[in-house]
Amino acid sequence: MQKHHLSIFFIFVFGALGGLLFGFDTGIISGASSLIETDFKLNIEQTGFITSSVLIGSSVGALSIGSLSDKFGRKRLLLFASILFLLGSGLSMVATGFISMVIARIILGFAVGSASALTPAYLAELADAPHRGSLGTMFQLMITLGILLAYVSNLGFLGHNLLGIRDWRWMLGSALIPAAILFIGSLILPESPRFLVEKGRVDEAKEILHGLRENTDEDPDKELSDIQEVANQPKGGLRELFTFARPAVLVAIGLMLLQQLVGINSVIYFLPQVFIKGFGFAESNAIWISVGIGIVNFVCTILAYKIMDKFNRRTILLFGSIVMAVSIIVLSILNFTLSVQAAAVPTMILIAVYIFGFAVSWGPICWLMIGEIFPLNVRGVGNSIGSAANWIGNFIVSQFFLVLLSTFHNNVGGPFAVFGFFAIVSIFFVIYAVPETRGKTLEEIEMEMRRGENTKKSAEN
Repeated sequence: MQKHHLSIFFIFVFGALGGLLFGFDTGIISGASSLIETDFKLNIEQTGFITSSVLIGSSVGALSIGSLSDKFGRKRLLLFASILFLLGSGLSMVATGFISMVIARIILGFAVGSASALTPAYLAELADAPHRGSLGTMFQLMITLGILLAYVSNLGFLGHNLLGIRDWRWMLGSALIPAAILFIGSLILPESPRFLVEKGRVDEAKEILHGLRENTDEDPDKELSDIQEVANQPKGGLRELFTFARPAVLVAIGLMLLQQLVGINSVIYFLPQVFIKGFGFAESNAIWISVGIGIVNFVCTILAYKIMDKFNRRTILLFGSIVMAVSIIVLSILNFTLSVQAAAVPTMILIAVYIFGFAVSWGPICWLMIGEIFPLNVRGVGNSIGSAANWIGNFIVSQFFLVLLSTFHNNVGGPFAVFGFFAIVSIFFVIYAVPETRGKTLEEIEMEMRRGENTKKSAEN
């Protein structure tokens, strides 16, 4: 029995490893970029483009991988993503200048975007309904662990040119280790039973489901018949996304855009610069603040993992929106009314409260819900659309944060006032647009959506 529990744990940890690489590859550049800038004699625009080139690759990867995963399966595409992670990490470690670094970072971005679109759907399809919240949260938990490990790697390698190789090359190359683990894991992971049913491979799906549900109270045979019932529904192909699945598309885009527009990645990417430019901190102290925030982010996501199946998704989202809105609006007011010296410590505390609000709610739930709300036959494409919206939001925030900061003469109150506005918008979005999915099987969620569309059609006729 213990062996089987370990194998289930193994499946979900390895399945979520794409999240760790997602976090690692977006976090690692924060410590390496200034070193690369000096080494390659780059201007600020070039350094900024090296950072944001990952986001370009991610948007393309996220958009293109979904329809491929609906066609070829989640497992094969995870394996493909792991090869891209290995290739991108290796090339960025040996880059010789601006062009080669940008190419390596775009390949890495393609891998990150692919993982962000594949993993939530894959985890949602493997999990049983009562535990889908906590198991789906593993993706975000891995992202935060990846960011934290990237910060630790930056600190560990900084100033150590081992074997005569520059420190930043070791920082970027350290991503090869989790990429290799994901590659090995992808060879052993099972295919999604829902994908197998969709392709008519029912016996394989049955065997995998029986293994996954062996030590749970769920009936794998009933689950299999529910999956078959949904798989046998008339197929509208991509047309389904714009007919009865349209509400799911709008919710996915709204959740994923707002997850970025509340400003989380400006904190992850630019926190050292906030304290250097806004408060005059020394560079080493500012990096330590990043590590502290990385720890808060990770620990709070563990808390989210623990509570995710105990409270409704909407309740947790509302709680997070209110905590974020209050903390960053207060932060903004303090930075406009107090002196820089007086505002520094309250700003640190309020950013930690804001991270807590995000990490227990919008961080994990958005990724979890885009894996839940789409119908089976367009789930891959639906996840792609949601994930691409996230990367577009990420690109907007990361491109304009430093511009906003300089517009307000390095007063962090300005950018955070903008993020506070979107945190307030997120409250109303949850109240009026987000459905409740806790405790329902993926098939129940889909059948409710189909019934809603049929009711609407009847009313129109």
